[in-house]
Amino acid sequence: MSGIVTAVSSNGEYSFTKPNRDSITLLAGLGVEGDVHAGVTVKHRSRVAQDPTQPNLRQVHLIHEELFVEVGAEGFEVVPGDLGENITTRGIDLLGLPVGTLLRIGDDAVLEVTGLRNPCLQIDNFQDGLLKQVVGRDEAGNVVRKSGIMSIVKEGGVVRPGDTIAAELPSGPYRPLERV
Repeated sequence: MSGIVTAVSSNGEYSFTKPNRDSITLLAGLGVEGDVHAGVTVKHRSRVAQDPTQPNLRQVHLIHEELFVEVGAEGFEVVPGDLGENITTRGIDLLGLPVGTLLRIGDDAVLEVTGLRNPCLQIDNFQDGLLKQVVGRDEAGNVVRKSGIMSIVKEGGVVRPGDTIAAELPSGPYRPLERV
């Protein structure tokens, strides 16, 4: 299973969106250098309010570019960085990966998939009605989250648009992604 990086984004300030960059540097055990969400412990405001000592399982946020096409068909305009992701991908089924999958990106970087991004109301503040497009229910009534996956940095390195992504699945049995 493989894909490609189409955009990289980071922001040193709390903001819903993140500006695109020419490259980002991933730091082992921390996240994206200079990004407000980098750190060993949680940095997302809601998580900090609950327990600031929790491990940061949300160091790097990835979203599949195919989601932008899907919501675009419903009249929403979303481009890389708009939903706060650090890495935008194409061609890899991020939502279908199991917990513990390693993503080898470019020459050196390795991410470990920790779970699903839990979409929040800020998505509707960005574009009214968009939240219903990125979270829904399947035929059995189970919640389906489509706004990307979260990961931690196992090995650092520079990531740029155009870099390849190779997924290395963990040994089974696989654990499906849950919100983190």
